[in-house]
Amino acid sequence: MRSVRMRILASLLVLAGVGVGGWQLLPSQEDSGKTIRVGTTDEITALDPAGAYDAGSWALFSNVFQSLLTYEPGSATPVPDAARSCGFVGSEPTTYRCRLRAGLTFPSGRAMTAEDVKYSFDRVKKIKSDVGPSSLFGTLRSVSADGLTVTFHLSSPDATFPFKVATGAGSIVDSQKYPKGGLRTDAGVDGTGPYALTSYDKGKKAVLMPNKRYRGALKSTGRPVDLLYYVDPQALDKAWNAKQVDVATRQLPPGVLSGLSASDPHQRLSESDSSETRNLYLNTRAGSPLHDVRVRQAMAWLINRERLAATVYEGTVDPLYSLIPTGITGHTTSFFDAYPRQDAQKAKTLLAEAGVTTPVRFTYGYAKNRGASEAEATALKRQLEASGLFKVTLKGYEWTDFQERWAAGKLDAYAVGWVADYPDPDTFGAPLVGSDGTMNTGYSSKAVDGLIRTSQSYADRSDAATDFSSLQQDVARDVPVIPLWQGKEYVLSSEDVGGGQYLDDGTGVFRLWSLTWI
Repeated sequence: MRSVRMRILASLLVLAGVGVGGWQLLPSQEDSGKTIRVGTTDEITALDPAGAYDAGSWALFSNVFQSLLTYEPGSATPVPDAARSCGFVGSEPTTYRCRLRAGLTFPSGRAMTAEDVKYSFDRVKKIKSDVGPSSLFGTLRSVSADGLTVTFHLSSPDATFPFKVATGAGSIVDSQKYPKGGLRTDAGVDGTGPYALTSYDKGKKAVLMPNKRYRGALKSTGRPVDLLYYVDPQALDKAWNAKQVDVATRQLPPGVLSGLSASDPHQRLSESDSSETRNLYLNTRAGSPLHDVRVRQAMAWLINRERLAATVYEGTVDPLYSLIPTGITGHTTSFFDAYPRQDAQKAKTLLAEAGVTTPVRFTYGYAKNRGASEAEATALKRQLEASGLFKVTLKGYEWTDFQERWAAGKLDAYAVGWVADYPDPDTFGAPLVGSDGTMNTGYSSKAVDGLIRTSQSYADRSDAATDFSSLQQDVARDVPVIPLWQGKEYVLSSEDVGGGQYLDDGTGVFRLWSLTWI
């Protein structure tokens, strides 16, 4: 998911066997009427699940909508939420069937049926928004509904399908409130999640109240929450220091994060490994100055990740040398193996072989007011231009405009953070480098697409490691993307707020209901 979403715990697959016992971590109902204020720099692309595929939107979706499946804290295995039960039918993972819980009702009071589930999945695929999640359902051929039973028919074996159902893309909407062929554009939400959205001021505030109609995996819902949105990390830091928020997450400035201490008695700090990654995406289309693979390989020889992590991010991220981050099945060091150090001479030789005029000129687009995006862009420009082989023009865009430009293939190069949609290496494959991937670099490889399809067929996900290793070798050779860094997860809360460590545990679920007054 784009963090763009666009935070996942790198040790998640290990935690899956720890048994955190998450549901007993829910708060009691004491002080249930006192609002907890949560500050973030996330942005909401859309309130309609068919029109958003980013961390900020999905964080809200996981609280106001239900999917058929969800994740318990610390577990990588989906469990029923809106569904009573789910499972594959037959020996091959090509038919997936769920039985809904009885008694689920939308805000209007109308009962949810399997037809609403079918409608929700069908409209995601039909609308196929440029910034929506339809690419996640590439293997979904059709959906059928009968009473409380919904059946998904897949075009090819896909053992990862339950993971996708449990994401924000699987949010179930009221078929009578959301248009079939277009996005809903008002500020309303009609879902069955643990919270109801009672007020929304775009870019500023979302007011959430516990949903008394909720029935699902949670035993009870949490406190009232105000989600407060800030334009940049500096604004969030200012709000935190002014005690305008009780919880600050995603993201405070790197300089602030690097100076935080878990021993500070006046606040609570949760710091954990994460599988959030950030990559530099390159336009491979004919006509792009980066079309020739040797030009992209030359760029890979000039990137210094260690310097980027140490200077721009002040040690709050780690250098990344692969598409799949550390801690996730299939992780390798393919870019370190292919480009182990900065080497301007190797880059120069490649450009000479390509017959291109140097310096190669291209435009680097970045999202304004998105963390350290501008500082990162400036640092990468400096690294690439130091050799004299490239000339980089930087251009910043507002977030929505930035999304639309990369979705339309209008940017030569751009860096985007990626937060895993679900705890499986597949989320770092098909969406990022598949022919129909969401990053839209123009890259298409039959070998890579074949490895993606084969990897999806394994019910035991560890069996897919070899395919993902080969995939990452191919990507390091073709360079449609250059991995930059792997992030860490920070949640800062006041001394009288607990549960921050469970807010975002790497499953893609943003658990506002875990927060409690102490």
